Amino acid sequence: MNKSSKAPVIGFSLDYEEKPTYSKMPWYALRENYCGSVSRFGAVPLPLPHENNFVDQYLDMIDGLVITGGAFDVSPELYGEKTTSDTVTTKQRRTQFEYAITNGAIKRKIPILGICGGQQLLNVVLGGTLIQHIPDTIANALEHEQPNPRTEAGHSVTVTAGTLLHRIVGTTTIDVNSAHHQAVAKPAPHCIVDAVAPDGVIEGIEMPDHPFCLGVQWHPEYFVTDADTKIMQAFVAACHHKG
Repeated sequence: MNKSSKAPVIGFSLDYEEKPTYSKMPWYALRENYCGSVSRFGAVPLPLPHENNFVDQYLDMIDGLVITGGAFDVSPELYGEKTTSDTVTTKQRRTQFEYAITNGAIKRKIPILGICGGQQLLNVVLGGTLIQHIPDTIANALEHEQPNPRTEAGHSVTVTAGTLLHRIVGTTTIDVNSAHHQAVAKPAPHCIVDAVAPDGVIEGIEMPDHPFCLGVQWHPEYFVTDADTKIMQAFVAACHHKG
């Protein structure tokens, strides 16, 4: 499959784990619904192993990039801070790869969708900073690590009118699922905030001078609401255009 094909190819960053659960050796992982969330709209999902030497070749192969979430954090060193919370856990190998391929996709104007931790990584790559642990920073914060299933909404967000996200979802309030303890602190230069939770936590960012560069703090691949469906469909459409 290549860029001359009708179906766009969308790359997905993988999780990486050394704990001996699935295998006694280090292993990659990706939830099936990430892949299914684009294949249902006619795109080819392509998981991308963390081989930094092949980043440019990966970028030659893909028409879009999804930076996935995971139970880990971007190293504070990458946004000029020291670790201030004992809740911070990092995965250096994964983050190095995601940083490199995201930076490359930005330069090549390849459509990008950052999901949950992927939004945080996107903000750092573009020059922003992160809240290391929401309860330490935001007074009376919502439960952003929602106790109910991820297949249900945890709270609402307010969408900024006139943004790419607003054009996609067509409304200024949507319900979202929530599974994070960090969030965007200072938005990156050239980025704008397009969604905010009732407690003030930034829930969405985008880069207006990029064809499609969107980060969302929730998980639209679960299709909890029609807005999630519209986000994934719009992303795949942008990848069709790129291809």
